[in-house]
Amino acid sequence: MATKFVYEVEGLSLDNDALVLNETVFHNANGYIGVRSNFEEGYPQGYDSIRGEYINGFYDIAEMKQAEKLFGFVEEKQTMLNVADTQGIYLSADGEEFSMFEGEVLSSRRYLDMEGGYTGREVTWRSPKGREMRITVKRMTSFEKLTLFTIEYTVEALNFEGNVLLTSTHIGDVKNYCNPDDPRVAGESFNHLVPVRAALEGGVSCLVTDTSKSGLTVCTAVKNVLSKEAKEECFVAGHRAVCRLSTYMEKGECITLTKYSVFVDSIRHKDVMEAAKKELEEALERPMSYWYQAQKEYLDKFWNQSSLEIEGDDDLSLAVRYNLYQLVQSVGKDEHCNIAAKGLSGEGYEGHYFWDTEMYMQPFFTLTNPKIAKNLIAYRYSILDAARDNAKILGHKKGALYPWRTIMGKECSGYYPSGTAQYHINGDIAYSVTAYYLATKDLEFIAEKGAEIIFETARLWMDVGHFYKGKFVINAVTGPDEYTCMVNNNYFTNVSAQYNLHWALRFYELLEDAGMLDKVKAKLGLTEEELEGFKKAEECMYLPYDEELGINPQDDSFLSKPVWDIENTPKEDFPLLLHYHPLHLYRYQVCKQADTVLAHFIFEDAQSLETIRKSFEYYEKVTTHDSSLSTCIYSIVASKLGLDDKAYMYFGDSAKLDLFNTHHNTKDGIHTANMGGNYMAIVYGFGGLRLKETGLYFEPSLPKQWTGYKFKIKYEGSQIQVEIDESGSTFRLVKGDARTIFVYGEEYLVEDSVKVPLKRVR
Repeated sequence: MATKFVYEVEGLSLDNDALVLNETVFHNANGYIGVRSNFEEGYPQGYDSIRGEYINGFYDIAEMKQAEKLFGFVEEKQTMLNVADTQGIYLSADGEEFSMFEGEVLSSRRYLDMEGGYTGREVTWRSPKGREMRITVKRMTSFEKLTLFTIEYTVEALNFEGNVLLTSTHIGDVKNYCNPDDPRVAGESFNHLVPVRAALEGGVSCLVTDTSKSGLTVCTAVKNVLSKEAKEECFVAGHRAVCRLSTYMEKGECITLTKYSVFVDSIRHKDVMEAAKKELEEALERPMSYWYQAQKEYLDKFWNQSSLEIEGDDDLSLAVRYNLYQLVQSVGKDEHCNIAAKGLSGEGYEGHYFWDTEMYMQPFFTLTNPKIAKNLIAYRYSILDAARDNAKILGHKKGALYPWRTIMGKECSGYYPSGTAQYHINGDIAYSVTAYYLATKDLEFIAEKGAEIIFETARLWMDVGHFYKGKFVINAVTGPDEYTCMVNNNYFTNVSAQYNLHWALRFYELLEDAGMLDKVKAKLGLTEEELEGFKKAEECMYLPYDEELGINPQDDSFLSKPVWDIENTPKEDFPLLLHYHPLHLYRYQVCKQADTVLAHFIFEDAQSLETIRKSFEYYEKVTTHDSSLSTCIYSIVASKLGLDDKAYMYFGDSAKLDLFNTHHNTKDGIHTANMGGNYMAIVYGFGGLRLKETGLYFEPSLPKQWTGYKFKIKYEGSQIQVEIDESGSTFRLVKGDARTIFVYGEEYLVEDSVKVPLKRVR
């Protein structure tokens, strides 16, 4: 680790597991395209590799066979595609081909520069016949031009002179990775891409490809530029293009091949080939120095908006910065896409969007870059009609039910007990819309798109729930915990529904007062009778509570089940989902992840602090944290309860998940939700930040392992920097108007800076 903005690995292991892990860790992405960090020259036969390049929101339809064809069962799904392979660069000197697996690797290094926005690979290599050369590779997916991926491949002849050949490939007939033994990735490999056209003109290769079923088209275009004059031979064979560049190198000379690749899809462009040519032409008009500078300027702005620094632990500070960098690499930059569970780093969960976005990742953008948060909500609005259709499939006469996992709006969950039944997705999305409003007070956007989401999700609760003995109950649903499925009155689901209904009523009032209600009211046909129903359901919502234990049961039946013996379960049997039948798990008190504890973070005002404390203590004993979404939430609630050691323990497990591959599946892609949760563990946990209608609240604490930490947030258009160290908490107004905040319940006006003594014990 060189600097706080650079993560590096020296002396690269050529073990297959290490190679495929580094493909993920050092991938390049910009929210539109993602490229795994494969060796340009590939691996020898017999090595397993997930060689992929992806477009956010670009998909095909795959069959999902059901053993029994019951009504409404999902029989097809969307899957993110590996669209092309433009990484290939092969080097030979006087006939000796460079390979990390032959000759002698004298030194090697890979790194990620999070300030410059690129990855690097440096190798000093001695061939079997003694030729020594230094290969330096620099790769970038541009934030300035989202379609652009570049590779700068530099060769230095250290002790020889002779003929050098660089062969660059552009392959369009590629497949997705599959692993039939892992439910988190595709189980079968299909030919999702149909070659349409391959063209070569002026050294530019263009490959146009259709999807097999979704009706989408992609065009990838590639141009190779060598830094010195060379003999160039380019040709097309099938749905692939090859460009060979040969030249003579003197001893000590350096040459650089710059490979420009652009990706264009039919979701965003009518004529993909023309658009690809135009994008490539624009990329070639400017030198690489321009694109690197533009990349740095984008990231300078990003880090200025979202700076989060830890003092006293440089390695941890770097891990946190890595997580935030991956979030900006992963998040879609338009309303046609969202954030996949693995970002654009791999094929885990097939590129699907989950509730992970709203509950774990969007909070980061809501607080630091609300424009991106607005895009994420706009995506959910764009699939609202599909959510309405989904509700009808599930038997609902009114409202919208968002799919549990999706790309273009249709449900992709084949196992409904732990998928489609997670109705809390509606509450999660409604919560994210509300949080955006609380952070920005952007009522115009609520009137334009947000309110329609809020009202339609509220309507769904009125249809799925009903009144029983004076209480509004919601039966046959699944909460966040996927080891407990198809239950009545999951606490998290019910309290999220209550919050959704509350804000449907509140937004109605706010929009009416602002004269902005009529359009959405007319479109949806909202009635006073309906609103009265919302109000009654909110007030009468059944929230399970156990008098004897003083906790909120996870659902009506949870406490009646035997407790799983976690302590005596063999370590090799974790995660449990890979070793025990779902029905077996459902019959026990055992949690895959935070469920009621998550509710106590998100909806903390629904219960007393004592109830939250007792619930935390109870569920801590029955939670395996088999989900990467879990420990960050336990850290936040432990912070709220003043359990500093536990808060830090859970935080540490969360922060280093991908860099240390603690869940042993980072090869399939990063855990983007955990990365967002890691941010929340600091800002919402240690910082004690809460967004409420009554204002912006903080209850800061300082982990004993740190000397301090600081972060920036944006609130109602103003930027505030929060600095916490042993001398206290300082709140500085960086930009915008003065804002009122609450610290430990006391009100302060931040005009310049405000300092508040630190309370270590709450």
